[in-house]
Amino acid sequence: MIGVFDSGLGGLSVLATITHALPRADLVYLADSAHVPYGDKPDSFITGRVLTIGRHLASLGCDLLVVACNTATMTAIQTLRDHLPHIPVVGVEPGIKPAAQSSLARHIAVLVTEATARSQRLRQLVEHHADGTQVDIVPCPGWATHIETLQPETPAFRAEITGKIEALLAAGADRIVLGCTHYAFLTPVIVPLLAGHAELIDVSAAIARQVVRLGGERAGHAKLHLQATAYPERLRAALPALGLHELANRAGAALQVNL
Repeated sequence: MIGVFDSGLGGLSVLATITHALPRADLVYLADSAHVPYGDKPDSFITGRVLTIGRHLASLGCDLLVVACNTATMTAIQTLRDHLPHIPVVGVEPGIKPAAQSSLARHIAVLVTEATARSQRLRQLVEHHADGTQVDIVPCPGWATHIETLQPETPAFRAEITGKIEALLAAGADRIVLGCTHYAFLTPVIVPLLAGHAELIDVSAAIARQVVRLGGERAGHAKLHLQATAYPERLRAALPALGLHELANRAGAALQVNL
């Protein structure tokens, strides 16, 4: 069984690509809804949550874990690997490498949470993969919360997104990197703004390929178990609301877990 977790709903974008790549796999998705979002939390708090959730999923029998959260990956994935050395752990990192390699303008922008913006791991990604490329790190406070409340397209929020993207395009960025899994649900708003000017970089498909590489083909029963640390009914209701009908068809009721 594969365990996938995030602070809330954002990791569902990664879960969808994994289920597409492994249609028969048995999966558990855990949303740490009691503590969403992670982006404005201290690193020590995020690390504690990642360890608690990782151990919980391992106790359920998960033999591969996916940290479907950029902030959690940046902050705590190595600590999780150190504490669970017998379980492969796949993280989600911003697609800085493919963005830098494909950028014709040698100028990219990375949309991130506040915690990811300050992480040492992000700085290392830039140093290792974007030498000679201008990289604008763009914190987006509150964006994940709009997804959690299923309000990604209110007029005020659309205006905020539009202003931020247009400023990046005007500055010359030709690759816009999604540095938070929540932001994948904003693509209907972002992509039209980029037409003819820039490309959007999302790593969800690459994460699914890594899961297949490490975990192999899964011949399970195509079960999807949903868990949340608060408001489990919101997690279940979010699947059709976010257009994730395939996941909705696979999942039963969401359970609350006290972690």
